[in-house]
Amino acid sequence: MINILEAAETVRMITRENLDVRTITMGISLLDCISSDLNELCENIYRKITSKAKDLVRVGDEIAKEYGIPIVNKRISVTPIGLIGASACAKPDDYVLIAKTLDDAAKEVGVNFLGGFSAVVSKGMTMAEENLIRAIPEALARTSYVCASVNVGSTRTGIDMDAIRLLGNTILETARRTEDRDSLGCAKLVVFCNAPDDNPFMAGAFHGVTEGDTVINVGVSGPGVVKTALESVRGESFEVLCETIKRTAFKVTRVGQLVAQEASRRLGVPFGIIDLSLAPTPAIGDSVADILHEIGVEYAGAPGTTAALALLNDQVKKGGVMASSYVGGLSGAFIPVSEDQGMIEAVEAGALHIEKLEAMTCVCSVGLDMIAIPGDTKPSTISGIIADEMAIGMVNAKTTAVRLIPVIGKGVGESVEFGGLLGHAPVMPVNEFGCENFISRKGRIPAPIHSFKN
Repeated sequence: MINILEAAETVRMITRENLDVRTITMGISLLDCISSDLNELCENIYRKITSKAKDLVRVGDEIAKEYGIPIVNKRISVTPIGLIGASACAKPDDYVLIAKTLDDAAKEVGVNFLGGFSAVVSKGMTMAEENLIRAIPEALARTSYVCASVNVGSTRTGIDMDAIRLLGNTILETARRTEDRDSLGCAKLVVFCNAPDDNPFMAGAFHGVTEGDTVINVGVSGPGVVKTALESVRGESFEVLCETIKRTAFKVTRVGQLVAQEASRRLGVPFGIIDLSLAPTPAIGDSVADILHEIGVEYAGAPGTTAALALLNDQVKKGGVMASSYVGGLSGAFIPVSEDQGMIEAVEAGALHIEKLEAMTCVCSVGLDMIAIPGDTKPSTISGIIADEMAIGMVNAKTTAVRLIPVIGKGVGESVEFGGLLGHAPVMPVNEFGCENFISRKGRIPAPIHSFKN
């Protein structure tokens, strides 16, 4: 049972330490919408989403009001559209029509984002999936709520370098198509290795084919809560440090479990997973970088940062899994640049560079996230950065991702403002030495030897 002290502690975490439920995400399977007629397919998609998710926002708002727990976003994820549109889409423009249908459905039900304009091409692309990737720039330029992702690698299958080469151009073209909004379209496009089927966080959410017809996934967040807890154990041993993080992660996850169960019951939709990630916001005091500073490094990026992040990530998982039987998604610590004020300050101080961020991604939840780079960066350089990050995920059997934003018209040292949860970011330098001869090779990088576990 929850006693009065625990209740008071939860209230303090919400009102003073930025504890929130970052998202309730309804996953919706579109497999039964498939048709070879594009207009019929779009009608089926719109009808199913607006039917299944019609009460999602209302229920989320009711739970937030009744329990006093902020629920920041209500979102939808759908089956990868590269699969759903395969029999009806003969060209990229056909996929753009589906994207507009998804956008209309998201607007109708009132959600913040809809994810699943996606392709899973870790071993090779079908023509339909290639068409979807080529449609991404136009689709993201012409929609407001749709998010896209492409899974280009896995530990079991290797890395599809043809897809990575295509995505270098796709990301740059997306930046150009949304130049009037500081290339904001790229903030809604993620490239994955080992993408999970049940991720509730945008922009990389999609409803995997292993999932049921509908499901409720919840993502919790609480960097400010963890930082405040660690302030009380400054100078203590690593044992005390770890125990404090674990206990705090347990409490945060229990809040998410409560919300997930209530949402599942009221919507009549099965509960899927809790994603217990520490996902920061631009708000002061809601930063993963500030946790690393509290652990003992001057800035994120200083010597010791990767070890501190590894410790944090592991203890968050250990505490969270005791609070919920169904932990999934990404679960750990996110290290986006634009969405984390402490990360922004580390970049501005010269303590943090892309190469150090890449090292940190070996032990964090995701990867190179929300990083603004010069708008004149070459497509092959973008592809090379993606390939490096995918290799980390493949070899280490973990999820890694890249969300780069080449800001057209801006260079190193300038800043870009995205607004809201996306925050703002300094434009970071990239290594200018070339990798064209590597990226131009066709085919795929084979899976590592430890993938053969049949």
